[in-house]
This record gives sequence, C-alpha cells and structure tokens, in this order.
Amino acid sequence: MHSHGRDEILGTAYSDHDLVVFLQAAGVDDPGGVLDDARWVEWRGGRPHEWRTA
Repeated sequence: MHSHGRDEILGTAYSDHDLVVFLQAAGVDDPGGVLDDARWVEWRGGRPHEWRTA
C-alpha cells in the first residue's frame, strides 16, 4: 500500500478474500471492487485471481 509518501506491505494474501480483508483494514471503501484495478492491486507471480502454492 502506498500512503503518505511511503510504501507499506500489508501482508501476504492467499486468496481474494485475504486481499479484500487487507484492503478493508486499510480503509478502502469498496475493497472487492478494486481487485481488478491496477491502480490498487499489483498482481505478482501469476495472473489475477489465480492462487496456488509455489
């Protein structure tokens, strides 16, 4: 998360639900609605919404 001029890691998400919980805790009004918005979520290591163990 980028806030007040700095980046902060909220945690590691293992599902869309985890990500929604992190965003909600960070004060995002519609956390489920921003999952596909690249301004809010940067998907790494795979395609969006694909959750698998490494």
